[in-house]
Amino acid sequence: MARPIRETPVLKGEDAFNFEMRRLEVENRTPEERAEARRKFQEQVAEAKKYINVCI
Repeated sequence: MARPIRETPVLKGEDAFNFEMRRLEVENRTPEERAEARRKFQEQVAEAKKYINVCI
């Protein structure tokens, strides 16, 4: 039988402040930068697939 899920703790004080500061420091990218990053990622995946063998 599964264990019950505990409630998520509420952040207070310095922990809450640090969380909020990190949340606001998210790197924002332009749509062009996102497209370029996606293209590079897909190229890396294609390259990696050359070396991966799947045995079923």
